[in-house]
Amino acid sequence: MNDILGLIGDPTLVADLRRVVAAADRTLHEMPVPVPRRAWTDAAIVVLDAAAAAACTGGHPRRPGVILVCTGTAGLPEWQAAAGVGAEHVLALPSEEVELLAIVAAAGEPATGTGTVLTVVGGCGGAGASTFAAALAWAAGHDERRETLLLDADPFGGGLDVLTGLEERPGVRWSGLTVDGGRVSARALRDAVPAWAPGVGVLSTDREHTGRLAPAAVEAVVEAVRGVGTTVVCDVGRSFDPVAEAVVALSDLTVVVVPARIGSVLSAARIARRLSAGGEPAGLVVRGPAPGGLRATDVADAVGLEVLSSMRPEPGLTEMLERGGLRLRTRSPLLGAAHDVLASAGPDRTGPRWAA
Repeated sequence: MNDILGLIGDPTLVADLRRVVAAADRTLHEMPVPVPRRAWTDAAIVVLDAAAAAACTGGHPRRPGVILVCTGTAGLPEWQAAAGVGAEHVLALPSEEVELLAIVAAAGEPATGTGTVLTVVGGCGGAGASTFAAALAWAAGHDERRETLLLDADPFGGGLDVLTGLEERPGVRWSGLTVDGGRVSARALRDAVPAWAPGVGVLSTDREHTGRLAPAAVEAVVEAVRGVGTTVVCDVGRSFDPVAEAVVALSDLTVVVVPARIGSVLSAARIARRLSAGGEPAGLVVRGPAPGGLRATDVADAVGLEVLSSMRPEPGLTEMLERGGLRLRTRSPLLGAAHDVLASAGPDRTGPRWAA
């Protein structure tokens, strides 16, 4: 079950725990000790005080998700009780309610399996990586009915909310997202970000916020949403800053978008070498037109990565982006290339193999 088991005798601590569990929209089951073994093992998390911890020590198996709470600063008795029962956290209430709330919210998420993380990077400036990342998220969520998050990890980009036409839509952007204790509730995040298409949410940077993204916060978001089976599509900058490196390291596949031009190909080769040095799985999307007649196989040979898809130009793309954001029709070249990549990254790996 995904309920919270509370083993607390102190009325003040019980009141604090009830308030936190209610704020996290979870169900609290309060029980006296000793508790049945099934209740102990099946709860999403167990919150107890020092007296309950001492009573449970030795009587129940060690398990993750045990939290000891106390009033005021934890002393030696509390730490000894926590060690005895195998508690992962010792929190003082009410001063550490925010951290407890983050843990309770995240621990209650249903584990539906591991989602796929796809990262898109431009092989050169102006390659259209952000546009392709959006197309990839659209294809995953709108066409293939996968729960999808389009994640903006380029602090110097124009903002994916603008590209998708959501700049006036209310919802959480990075500047409004607080990651407490390295934990994020995937359900709360899904409800907070603006929706672009059925099943597709967008977590964007915003122009009013000048602070840098924190790699730990980005990692927490990616891990939380992939843990409930969501497909995460990340748009990263070409500078390979700590945020980009963290995202690429978590990715099942990094897609390098490169126009079929000599200068772009030479630039993409440097990106490919960077990815190969880190052992990251990667592949190419080659974007036309090819003024000099470069074929996708020529680009693959020069860059050193295999081609996941090649695509012709998207008709009317510039006008579309300037008049309300990206919207993709059924026979869109962008959409076709996105489906090729999703097939390559799928569980059956039906598309081309990629080189690390």
